[in-house]
Amino acid sequence: MAAHEIRKRVDEALYAFVDDRRPLLGAVSADLTPLLTALDALLSGGKRLRPAFCYWGWRGSGGADLPEFFTAAASLELLQAGALIHDDVMDGSDTRRGMPAVHRRFEALHAESGWRGSAEGFGAGAAILLGNVCLTWCDEMYQGSGLPDDALTRGRPLFNQMRTEVMCGQYLDLLGQARGRQPDAHEMVETALRVVRFKSAKYTVERPLQLGAALAGSPSVAALSAYGMPVGIAFQLRDDVLGVYGDPAETGKPAGDDLREGKRTVLVALTLERASAAEATTVERLLGDPELDAAGVETLREIIVTTGALDACEEMIDRYASEASAALAAAPLTADARAALSELTVAATARTV
Repeated sequence: MAAHEIRKRVDEALYAFVDDRRPLLGAVSADLTPLLTALDALLSGGKRLRPAFCYWGWRGSGGADLPEFFTAAASLELLQAGALIHDDVMDGSDTRRGMPAVHRRFEALHAESGWRGSAEGFGAGAAILLGNVCLTWCDEMYQGSGLPDDALTRGRPLFNQMRTEVMCGQYLDLLGQARGRQPDAHEMVETALRVVRFKSAKYTVERPLQLGAALAGSPSVAALSAYGMPVGIAFQLRDDVLGVYGDPAETGKPAGDDLREGKRTVLVALTLERASAAEATTVERLLGDPELDAAGVETLREIIVTTGALDACEEMIDRYASEASAALAAAPLTADARAALSELTVAATARTV
């Protein structure tokens, strides 16, 4: 099945699920309408990578193109939505997918309505609650997908583990920003890579791929880690580079936004590992400054380049992508699944998105 058709089937299942729950919220209060409006806007974007990897784990293990499967796979988009909403609150992000972040939407609603109290606090609270709704609905959508009980039971341990892992990775990311620079520069890189593994790689590629295979009854689910993990790491490293050097029209976020948010990415860790004392002082002074202007962003970009950190990160991306490609050749999947996953590897790690 072509990529656009997979996306179409996933979107149909996702929107049908949300539409089915509109009356439930409407019966509670018309005041809940802005929650659904914000969710609709967020769900309208995204690459649908997780359902795509899940599909090829399923199809590559002998699964048929059942509508029930697409409902189960589409539940991963609700997990992603909940994680993004909460991530944006924690990072203080202004935008997501080219639109105001959910907490900013509700902050603006509060201010425009002239309500009492803190607009910022209201925005954060509303976003946290909407993120929780997404996480609740994610489970409902998976369990109510209509797939046979034995299939759902096979997939449930991975489904549960994936949701726990991404929250653990999120905490490690939060912790890294709070701790700041560590004395051991090499340890900083390893710590940043651990965040990548749990916050992104596992739940973007490895677990969705394994989940699809498990739902189809594959006896070789564990073997798919050899491909899924390096692809997931390469994907996040590419995302980190784009967060600093990407085109806002493509990334949906202002240029250098990751620097303003103070993200302790592998790219930043590589920079501090290689930086002189003066350069490290400048990075620590500017990184995480919410008022960082274009000149400050450019200063950090230059340090990342001159220290060799950007080249080192690009080399890591190439290395992980090559490792994944080698593992894919031996993966216990059908030939058409291996071909599709090879294309997904390129799409997930390309220098532009």
